[in-house]
Amino acid sequence: MNALNEGGVISWSVFIILVGMSIFSFYILFTKLLQQQKIINQGKKVRASFWNSANLRDASNKLEAKSAYRAITEDALTAQSQHSKLTDPVDQHEWVAGGLARSQGAIGSRLGEGLAFLATVGSTAPFIGLFGTVVGIYRALIKIGASGDASITTVAGPVGEALIMTALGLVVAVPAVLAYNWLIRRNKTIMEDLGAFTNDIHGYLASNGAVVPTLDGPVKTTAQTKTAAAPTQRGSEPVRPGLTPTGAQADPTR
Repeated sequence: MNALNEGGVISWSVFIILVGMSIFSFYILFTKLLQQQKIINQGKKVRASFWNSANLRDASNKLEAKSAYRAITEDALTAQSQHSKLTDPVDQHEWVAGGLARSQGAIGSRLGEGLAFLATVGSTAPFIGLFGTVVGIYRALIKIGASGDASITTVAGPVGEALIMTALGLVVAVPAVLAYNWLIRRNKTIMEDLGAFTNDIHGYLASNGAVVPTLDGPVKTTAQTKTAAAPTQRGSEPVRPGLTPTGAQADPTR
């Protein structure tokens, strides 16, 4: 409070701006984390049960109304239904691919909202704090010149108070930069998952449902399942050391 009062209106203005930047930065951080986690949970649900449905319409109805994955699915179905209405011949897979890319791009834009503010705070907050420091030191030098006393006792107090603004600028900038980089990395992971899902939808529509992604590893055939489940028959058991194929004790002299 003493530093702010010594700096006057400029110090108070710089302080309020930095505090406002910090509040909005943390607000964006928490809201984007909630938004990202919601889409991540939607992706887990898609991997668990989406491709078990009879068709894409039924699978889409299982998802939440505002699900990003449901938006992509419905946009793909809409593009497929619109293809027959085109007067200029365009390959169906190209038309559907364009619709999917447009839908995925819209989701990416929503995920990127607010990140520009974090980048701006991270790059400008130190300079705003430095501005308050420069003004504070200038005022301190004016007072020192007016009093004629330039001892360390007179200089240390005002200059130290002015440097608080630089510290405040760094306190605001560092969390904003860390939050920006973290959110960008999470967005990249989410967009990779959405891109894979978009590709699966495209393959499903282009093959009339013949191409369905396998998410739980290779599926065993019926013959393999029966073989694995069938009890071991006598005679099929591998020979253990010291026993003949009939189960009799082997002669160690032979």
